[in-house]
Amino acid sequence: MITVNYFARLRELTGKTKETIERGSMTVQELLDWAEETYPGFGKDTVHVAVNEEYALKEDVIQSGDNCAFIPPVSGG
Repeated sequence: MITVNYFARLRELTGKTKETIERGSMTVQELLDWAEETYPGFGKDTVHVAVNEEYALKEDVIQSGDNCAFIPPVSGG
């Protein structure tokens, strides 16, 4: 199982702060694709992913037990 955490606008879009995905492993890109399919308008092309508190590349593999965070783009001054 993979735990995912949502922040900022993604928390509002999903209506959740976190959830668990029943998968043994998947790539970061597969996780982003899942999020876009599950929550239309997710913005998978602009969202960053951290795995176990480290920014991850799209080809990195997420394992069961990992903790992921979706980090939307930040703006401001």
